[in-house]
Amino acid sequence: MLFDLSDKKLIQIENHIQKNYIDAGKYSGALVGLYINNEVISLGPFGMRDIKRSRVMKRDSIFRIFSMTKPITSVALMQLYESNKIDLDDPVHKYIKTWEKLKVYKSGELGSFTVQNPIRHMTIKDLMTHQSGLSYGYISDTKVDKAYRQILSPDGYFDKSGEEFIESLSYMPLLFSPGTLWNYSVSTDVIGYIISLVSGYSLEEYMKENIFYPLDMSDTGFYAHENQIDRLTSNYYNSPTDKLKLIDDSINSKFLNKPAFFSGGAGLLSTLDDYINFSLMLLNKGIFNNNRIIESNTIDLMTKNHLINNQDLLSTAMPGLRWAESSFEGIGFGLGFSIQMNQNIEGPAGQYGWGGAASTYFWIDPQSEFIFVFLTQLMPSYSYKIRSELKRIVYSCN
Repeated sequence: MLFDLSDKKLIQIENHIQKNYIDAGKYSGALVGLYINNEVISLGPFGMRDIKRSRVMKRDSIFRIFSMTKPITSVALMQLYESNKIDLDDPVHKYIKTWEKLKVYKSGELGSFTVQNPIRHMTIKDLMTHQSGLSYGYISDTKVDKAYRQILSPDGYFDKSGEEFIESLSYMPLLFSPGTLWNYSVSTDVIGYIISLVSGYSLEEYMKENIFYPLDMSDTGFYAHENQIDRLTSNYYNSPTDKLKLIDDSINSKFLNKPAFFSGGAGLLSTLDDYINFSLMLLNKGIFNNNRIIESNTIDLMTKNHLINNQDLLSTAMPGLRWAESSFEGIGFGLGFSIQMNQNIEGPAGQYGWGGAASTYFWIDPQSEFIFVFLTQLMPSYSYKIRSELKRIVYSCN
């Protein structure tokens, strides 16, 4: 069913972003891409990609998409699933031997944890759905998260090799027994590591060959190459004293260097057109430019709710999370995406998508054959409610 989005509503979206976010000094700049009625439309560009040097935003500007990396990594894993190289029910310790002895936190602090046996071992599906018992370290204040900050990273950036990263996690207790709760975590980074083990290629090499090249995602990668540096955006932080505090300058960004660890959870740079291409493949049930990237029934499997007893995040998420990639009520989780379970003012059931730490966001509405991609660079992602605002504008009656 084709979706009717009037010129008036497109102007309303543009005006909302320009007036309430760019002119108000909340975002440095932004880009919007839509796929509607078999056509790709871009709105903007809005504002600056680099305030310090007065560089305007352009359609080919390059963004840190952070956790919008997760759906891409999930597709990569499911390609291996289709070729029978991996199964969703496989225990993770089949690939990471030391993880067979992972325990669950009971009490205590780092160095004196009291632990207990899990109800069952962690599976690949637990990793894909963030029901693994792993955590991130920076989005909640448990004793385990404190240990993550001390051992792994204080802010979620990992500068260790993949092997060192996995080894560090081997000494951490799980927050809960796998399959019993939902907690946003490094699970997709572990998936990326397993992809490299199973495929025999680095995650970067695997993605280039099996996703980026066939989807014509020529500007997507784990760091900016020399010919891309001039298009890289600067990243900002919404601090109490300065709405746009520079935290990663485009000319000396950490993303200018090849990383020691290819983060399957949050490591990619991308552009509006590249991410539209990826989204089009998903909307078209695995096909892009007449090439099949992944099977249709695999997309169906990925975009159904896999939370315990088909519940929503409100019922299954571990208390105390600080994040904004999705709301909780009426939202399920599939294999790499949040899933809208019921129709409401933010659109019909069946939508799926995800966001990133720098306030980027995308969603796909299969019922309406519609894609929306929003790119900006402001951390944290919960600074403003623009994701909900944009959906409400799109699906409003006037």
